Amino acid sequence: MQKISIIVPAYNEGKTIQLVLEKLKNLKLVNNIRKEVIVVNDASKDDTEAKVQDFIKAHPSIPDMDIIYLKHDKNAGKGQAIRTAIEHISGEVTIIQDADLETDVEDINLMLTYYLQHNLKVLYGSRFFSRQNIRRRSYFYWGGRLVSWVANVLYFQRLTDAPTCYKMIDTALLKSIPLNCKRFEFCPEITAKIAKKGIKIQEYPMRYYPRTIEEGKKLRWHDGLEAIWTLIKYRFVN
Repeated sequence: MQKISIIVPAYNEGKTIQLVLEKLKNLKLVNNIRKEVIVVNDASKDDTEAKVQDFIKAHPSIPDMDIIYLKHDKNAGKGQAIRTAIEHISGEVTIIQDADLETDVEDINLMLTYYLQHNLKVLYGSRFFSRQNIRRRSYFYWGGRLVSWVANVLYFQRLTDAPTCYKMIDTALLKSIPLNCKRFEFCPEITAKIAKKGIKIQEYPMRYYPRTIEEGKKLRWHDGLEAIWTLIKYRFVN
């Protein structure tokens, strides 16, 4: 393996996007694997674009990292941003990295090491393997648990954290899956379609530092209902 593609969907993340990119720049991967970072600006209304462009200008050449910047003319949602990025990925493995600071990018290397050691096709990071992870809003915690339970029942998995951001997937497999998602239903759709291929999804512990809605968290309670409906829909639809 020579390269991992890291998709960074971003909408109004001007406060954090540069720090996330800086952390990715400083991330050293196992076996000197290169990083391909694909930022998709989902028509942000703040200074997200300026922050990304400033970072690119300040770092015109990074020895182990390439940056691809893409932009939507109209806000289309996280799922669509991921689908846009998939058209450009060239690494053997792909992972999703949110543009906020809720995750620790060092976990990408830990997950990648485990992924390679066990010759996996799919690996999810689980926020629920560690009691040290902060839970500021109980309904987000129980909502995630409920979505995971539904995924397990419908698709015969043993997931603790189906809605996790960190989804590490073999790129050939990812590109072979037709996606219809626009918003946050990317997570249940990709989980459903991977499971229907007969793949048992494994998990690895990840760190998690959740934001509040006031701090910029975009997920809402109705997104959990949409996730459950998506899981049900794809259980019975090809």
